[in-house]
Amino acid sequence: MAEKLAQSIIGALSGLLALPLGKQCIVFVISLMPILELRGGLIAATLLGLPPWESYVISIVANLLPIPFIIYLIETVISKMQNSRIGLFKKFANWIYKKVDKNKGSIERYGFWGLVIFVGIPLPGTGAWTGALVAAMLNMDRKKALAAITVGVFMASIIMMLISFGILGNLVH
Repeated sequence: MAEKLAQSIIGALSGLLALPLGKQCIVFVISLMPILELRGGLIAATLLGLPPWESYVISIVANLLPIPFIIYLIETVISKMQNSRIGLFKKFANWIYKKVDKNKGSIERYGFWGLVIFVGIPLPGTGAWTGALVAAMLNMDRKKALAAITVGVFMASIIMMLISFGILGNLVH
């Protein structure tokens, strides 16, 4: 599924391929996005034929870039959305709270290491964005949460490098 989504986004961003660093920009944008994050970025990098280590660095930087903003600002944003008169904002805020409730058990139970594992095991619905959201909504210590998410991103990146440039790389090339 992530491969098809990455291919679709590559297609949508294909205009960037005309730029000197167009392939790298596509990997950066995909890695920056929620849901796909660095998993999608590394898959896209494989599909675009980029070198593994260059892709690794781009994906990690892009995936970590929004995390401090999420940790420090999301609670205020979600609260304002929930109190908004705009129904779409309220629905989105309620969806966020449900997502947090669904994932908070393991993170609360295991703290720092629960967050590392949640972010680091590349499964649907996990990742840096969701980990940061859950950590912020649970009022975890922000510095510890940022450290746990960073460790988790490096863990996920190693797993995804093996999958993207190992298994998928052999299928694509």
